[in-house]
Amino acid sequence: MGTADNDTALCALPLVVDMDGTVLLTDMLHESAVGLLRSSPTTVLRIPLWLARGKAVLKAELAERFVFDPGLLPFNEPLVAWLRTERAAGRRLILCTASDGRIAQAVAAHLGIFDEVLASDGETNLSGEVKARLLARRFGQGGFAYAGNAATDLPVWREARAAVVINAPESLAVRVAQLCPVERSFAAVRSGLGVHLRMLRLHQWLKNLLLAVPLAAAHRLAEPERWPPLLMAILAFSLCASAVYLVNDLLDLESDRRHLRKCERALASGRVSLRLAVLLVPLLLACALGLASAVGQAFWGWLGGYFLLTCGYSLVLKRAALLDCLTLAILYTLRIVAGGAATGVPLSYWLLSFSVFLFLSLAFVKRYAELQTQPPEAGGKLAGRGYRSTDAPLVLTLGMASGFASALVLSLYLNSEAVVRMYRTPECIWATVPVLLFWISHMWLTAHRGGMHDDPLVFAVKDKASLLAGLLFVAALVAGTVALPW
Repeated sequence: MGTADNDTALCALPLVVDMDGTVLLTDMLHESAVGLLRSSPTTVLRIPLWLARGKAVLKAELAERFVFDPGLLPFNEPLVAWLRTERAAGRRLILCTASDGRIAQAVAAHLGIFDEVLASDGETNLSGEVKARLLARRFGQGGFAYAGNAATDLPVWREARAAVVINAPESLAVRVAQLCPVERSFAAVRSGLGVHLRMLRLHQWLKNLLLAVPLAAAHRLAEPERWPPLLMAILAFSLCASAVYLVNDLLDLESDRRHLRKCERALASGRVSLRLAVLLVPLLLACALGLASAVGQAFWGWLGGYFLLTCGYSLVLKRAALLDCLTLAILYTLRIVAGGAATGVPLSYWLLSFSVFLFLSLAFVKRYAELQTQPPEAGGKLAGRGYRSTDAPLVLTLGMASGFASALVLSLYLNSEAVVRMYRTPECIWATVPVLLFWISHMWLTAHRGGMHDDPLVFAVKDKASLLAGLLFVAALVAGTVALPW
């Protein structure tokens, strides 16, 4: 029989298709566990008890509590397109997965291409050897082709007549070819170093330079003994922040997948596994706390408070209108407080008041930008947030008022005795007030025009007008330290 006849014979076989990591670029066991954490954090504590009764029981208990929209899941689009072609040509397609049957049925109903669904049922975990025996009984040895992606599928391929290899490493593809002919291969979805680094939000580490504000405000940057603890503190906050971003991305999977840009994030798009993210969180936290311990007990306490508050924000507070922005303002200000603790520099109430008002304005900018760009859910609500699309004008008003309040605090501070003591020409630093007013107005104008696509502070680092405003602000402060002849 020729090659063409072989290909025709293989294509006539029923095609059994795995789901997790195959049709989907994610694992529904991990998705359902994260979903439970999002909807009922305390119930997650029951997972070890369910697992002790078997993986099939665990999957069934999670599936019972997991409400999801299959249309938002990251599908392997090239594979799905090929499966639609095969179905149109008359081939029988069977979805066979270790995920619970309720989840598998929902995914199959969304795609509308499968003739049958075989899945775990609360008693039997349909994986590996168990799946191989079931398919051999159903179709006979060599009576089906199988599409899979992992080493756990090797027993199934041993019973199959042909293989479709998906998202598999080269070493696995070689082993599969030794067991049965490979009908079709689909390349692995690449998730290189750049994808992982973006997942950790390294660009957001710039915000942790706020820890140096107390040292700069006190004019003590020239004291070399304060730099080692400051640098360790910045790194500790950065590692802790990356862990928090991972937690936030895990909890925000559904809302990120609804977002025009956030749907491309590593976890939402399926390019990085949820399991890896879950493993990285404690590792990053352990490194952060180790550095914090070296900095000092006071700083360790502020870092711990920052982490707990961010967890509260990710789990609850970000869905509470107004409280979410106030929490973000406090989190920004905590960086400054922690910087003071790390360097041993006392903070003034002027600095704290200015920071809270300024960062509250920037938090409202962030939320207003989302209201401008993210399509609302049914009822006009912003996905994953406590706002409606009609709240945008009020958010704009509150945010601008907060920003101008920070400028008022700054202008009052410039008339205080502290300024007279610290600056030789205090008249020069009055220029900081109009510069600040311009920058706040510029940020809001940009957001109003739909141009704010990033965290406001990260945006400011890339924005020419913001960089110029920052340069003028610093120049005014430096000029105030110089005795001018007037």
